[in-house]
Amino acid sequence: MGWGFTVISIGRQSMFRRVLVANRGEIAVRIIRAIHELGAEAVAVYSDADRTARHVLLADFAVRLGPAPASLSYLDASLVLAAARDTGAEAVHPGYGFLSERGAFAQACLDAGVTFVGPSPATLDATGNKVEARRLAKLAGARLVPGTTHPVATVAEAVQVARDIGFPLLIKAAAGGGGKGMQIVETNDAFASTLASAQRIALAAFGDGSVYLERLVRRPRHIEVQIFGDGAGDVIALGDRDCSVQRRFQKVVEEAPAPGLTDAVRARLASDAIAIGKASNYGGAGTVEFLFEPETHETYFLEVNARLQVEHPVTELVHGVDLVHAQLRFASGTPMREALAQSGWRDPAIHGQPAPLHAIEARIGAEDVANSWAPSAGRIGIVREPAGPGVRVDSACEPGLEVGVHYDSLLSKVIGWGPTREIAIARLRRALDEHVITGIETTLPFHRWILRHQAFLSGDVSTDFVAEHWVPAQSGHEQLSPEVTDAIRMVSSRARANALQSRRPDAAGTTAISNWSQVARREALRRG
Repeated sequence: MGWGFTVISIGRQSMFRRVLVANRGEIAVRIIRAIHELGAEAVAVYSDADRTARHVLLADFAVRLGPAPASLSYLDASLVLAAARDTGAEAVHPGYGFLSERGAFAQACLDAGVTFVGPSPATLDATGNKVEARRLAKLAGARLVPGTTHPVATVAEAVQVARDIGFPLLIKAAAGGGGKGMQIVETNDAFASTLASAQRIALAAFGDGSVYLERLVRRPRHIEVQIFGDGAGDVIALGDRDCSVQRRFQKVVEEAPAPGLTDAVRARLASDAIAIGKASNYGGAGTVEFLFEPETHETYFLEVNARLQVEHPVTELVHGVDLVHAQLRFASGTPMREALAQSGWRDPAIHGQPAPLHAIEARIGAEDVANSWAPSAGRIGIVREPAGPGVRVDSACEPGLEVGVHYDSLLSKVIGWGPTREIAIARLRRALDEHVITGIETTLPFHRWILRHQAFLSGDVSTDFVAEHWVPAQSGHEQLSPEVTDAIRMVSSRARANALQSRRPDAAGTTAISNWSQVARREALRRG
């Protein structure tokens, strides 16, 4: 198939004409919208499970990858590159997860003449391996949590390390991230079996069974710094975020800036993040994560996430910059600082410090919090997304969407923001009360509980917050206001009435066109 190309001018540089988004869900929707805002065309890829998903319908072109399992679709680099080639895409934006931090995929893109929107393959290889990233951080002068700077190969070696740094320990996947496969070891008793389990999980999740050891820091806060680099030594820190509210090492609430830090701690975090970015020749958007001990004010390097983060919206709202715009502009050849400036960033060295803002994000997932967090699958019924002042929603939820168990449970991200943390909390709390998703169980009750908990309101949080405070009986739909409960009943009643009406023959005696038929027609029109 032949494709005609034109040049789109964005500022003084040329923007890509067509960009493939190698992802799904809310992040694919987010990136496709940014591509359209910059005047380019978007190519979606999808599995059979996502054939009518929002990102597919929003894109200008859509290519089927394969069956629902990620290994046969979104994780198959050859299929993604074939889709880019067949549609004439000039660049691939990987989003987060899937292929986003795989140096081999970035190199394959470059070899195929397609721009990879992200760091270089060498940087991805260096930062994607957590052991190598620890070496880089040490060279950059950042303090590390005591542990190994190389994978442990045998039980005997692991036992010796444990003797040196002491229990409790964390066993972590060298090629992993996002808390997957992380195991806590309190004593030597079950060390061997836990180590073997961690290696099996790492191999299954990341294709690499290498693990390393770290001393477990009790009740730390999880603080991260957003960076943006030019790949040649110039790195900017775009503020910090607190991601301490986690469940089993998975973030559930994030906010920017991190509350309660002294100026000295904030400056040290930014300085260390910039140094690590420079040491890795970082190009594009990325995040450097740290652990912070409130009692000692010590900060420890944790890892580098060489991609766009799930929680990037809180940084965007606080700093007035569109990070996806900046990624696309920079990847298309615009100098880094110019790409950021065109995307809303105002250099504090030139313009001074902006007025303070605060933003908090809640990750809404398809999980049954009252049933041991079991995955919740099924067809979504009603969706009502919140709106109003100081509220942003990044979502791929739609009525009729089939939620399966093949992918991450994230459904939507609800962000509240304002001039103070208190106002951001009030707006997010109101937004969560307004947010309605029926047909499946979600974590909305859990997030409503967090936004009302005194420890969270006072900023007294750590990575143990959920483990220390969460009691399922404390949460639930009873926290919805009477007005919202009435609204749900009213919307449900209207939905039932509309469903009955759609099944009746129309005036000509024919059956009304189904939503599925409409989707099929839209797809056919879009593909020409």
